[in-house]
Amino acid sequence: MTTLPPRAGRRCHNALNPLHSTVYFSPDYLKELGELGIEDFGAAYFAGRAAAMGAVGPGVVAASFYNFNHELIARHLPGVWAIASPEAVLAARLRAVDVTLRRLLGDEVVESAEMAEAAGLALRATEGCTRHARPLYAAHADLPVPEQPHLAYWHAATLLREHRGDGHLVALLSAGLDPLEALVSHTATGEGMAPRWVLSTRGWQRTDWDAAAGRLRERGLLDEAGELTGAGTALRAELEERTDRLDAAPYDHLGAEGVARLTELGRGFAAAAVGAGAFPEGLTGKA
Repeated sequence: MTTLPPRAGRRCHNALNPLHSTVYFSPDYLKELGELGIEDFGAAYFAGRAAAMGAVGPGVVAASFYNFNHELIARHLPGVWAIASPEAVLAARLRAVDVTLRRLLGDEVVESAEMAEAAGLALRATEGCTRHARPLYAAHADLPVPEQPHLAYWHAATLLREHRGDGHLVALLSAGLDPLEALVSHTATGEGMAPRWVLSTRGWQRTDWDAAAGRLRERGLLDEAGELTGAGTALRAELEERTDRLDAAPYDHLGAEGVARLTELGRGFAAAAVGAGAFPEGLTGKA
């Protein structure tokens, strides 16, 4: 087996993850969940992402999603399952993915040989994933693979996203970063979700954010201007390196040539989706 270049798996994940994420910002998703009676954005998000685990309560979601305020989750779960079953939510989510990808990419791309190739490569990569200590990945891995290539590609991207995400939580715990400290330090890199989006979607208050920033300053990870110190930059880099190590298996299984090709295809699909307005302006950044 050919050794992968450094951070090749991370680059591949970063190419695939945007297309997975499009559905949660899609009006098509809110429409499908709304037709089930789930009209609140937060309720729709928690239900859609948690449904693979069954009719779980707020504790399970707080543990597996990590950076959401438990109080926010508890406003919606387990109550949302009295409105729609997990099975109905999963079906609605997949319908929304179909409509969303066709809208963002166009039928020609969705039905192209490149999409079928990408689906095959991504599914092959998932053969290297493991279930132990990975609750969100393991739950999604128990779902059937959709027959249509663009839906199979989205499904595989979801598996790879949750597999890396589950491992990343191990790295965060090892680094001693609580949910909000993880968010604040990630935002300070310039690549994380912007504070206004964190505060509007994760259930935290500005006082919570400021307190977390204070704790990071006490550890020497953040300066008075809210920028990462040298130690903070090193910690964030080590977090990603540790996550890479925990997430190496699917990309090692696919091999260097397959990873390079999947990354190329994924970048093309992601760029097209972003260009079509898949995400709101100002979603990431320090402001």
